[in-house]
Amino acid sequence: SQVWKGYQRKKEIIARQATPVIKNVYETKAEIYENIVVPISDGHRIYQITTNLKKAYETEGLELSKSFEKAIMLITIDEAWKEHLRELDDLKQAVQNASYEQKDPLLIYKFESFNLFKAMIDKNNKSIVASLAKAHIPIRDASQVRQANQSRRTDLSKLRTQKDDPGAGSQGYSRQPGEGMPPKAQVVQPIRAEKKVGRNEPCPCGSGKKYK
Repeated sequence: SQVWKGYQRKKEIIARQATPVIKNVYETKAEIYENIVVPISDGHRIYQITTNLKKAYETEGLELSKSFEKAIMLITIDEAWKEHLRELDDLKQAVQNASYEQKDPLLIYKFESFNLFKAMIDKNNKSIVASLAKAHIPIRDASQVRQANQSRRTDLSKLRTQKDDPGAGSQGYSRQPGEGMPPKAQVVQPIRAEKKVGRNEPCPCGSGKKYK
């Protein structure tokens, strides 16, 4: 279908944008880094997508789209399930009043909870499809700079990888003196690589135990 073909073209665009950095990191630092982290936005929020560096290199960036698809599904389902549990708690409180109306509260709860579950599934499907359809690497182009008149142009050639340096800034991008940022703008993290952890080295989780 046209929708599927359009999504395939979008995946190819994302792959082309990320490939130069992936190629550079793999060919120069593959022995150091195992994964690479790429920012991808769905128009509402920015996700830091971790993907295997070698697979991303071998597939010319297409592995990145697979990682984004998995992340979107897991995040959407996790958030929706938490909301569903809150709705079930509210439903329990509501059906308690049914006993005063000579109705079976358990029967009402079963019926209404099933309707809530179906609504959650439908909402999840629409949310996941919408996020995938709007996926893009959030790099500001020249037209956006002219419209906002507050942001500087940033392209993929200026993205850099980051080692686990405690003195490095978390935002990744530096700002020139006198340049402002639009209010409440989302911070775009650069593409960065994750350092490999050797056997018996301290675990990066901070537990102090040796990595196995």
